[in-house]
Amino acid sequence: MPLFKEKIQQDLTQAMKDRDELRVGTLRLLKSAIMKWEVSGSKKEINDEVVMELIQKEIKQRKDSIEQFNKGGRPDLAEKEEMEMAVLQAYLPEPMSEQRIREIVKNTMEENNMYSKSDIGKLMSAIMPLVKGKADGAMVRKVVEELLQ
Repeated sequence: MPLFKEKIQQDLTQAMKDRDELRVGTLRLLKSAIMKWEVSGSKKEINDEVVMELIQKEIKQRKDSIEQFNKGGRPDLAEKEEMEMAVLQAYLPEPMSEQRIREIVKNTMEENNMYSKSDIGKLMSAIMPLVKGKADGAMVRKVVEELLQ
């Protein structure tokens, strides 16, 4: 059993014992997403990388919901989503700093001799595997676009 999946189950059990409704609800949704992936017909066995991707997907959903709730004048629901997002973010590694992302982008640009705006797609394809799970794709794209000007 992957370490992340095992830790999530242990944390869910502990949250139930502690009667922490927010953590219980959030971890149940995450566990549900993991189980859905497992029964989706994928021939691969779930691993920590897939679990991390699922956590990131859940966080992205929370960000989108927060934005929509704020636009709709529902700060109470936005706050709940923010708290759920904080629970999920605890499972991810420390995100890369913008400075570290810039270093990786510059090195990749030099290694692959990509300096024009038409190279954005190729550059992103080369960079994303290096920062997967450690940096937000939107942040990486912003840095790439800045450096290619």
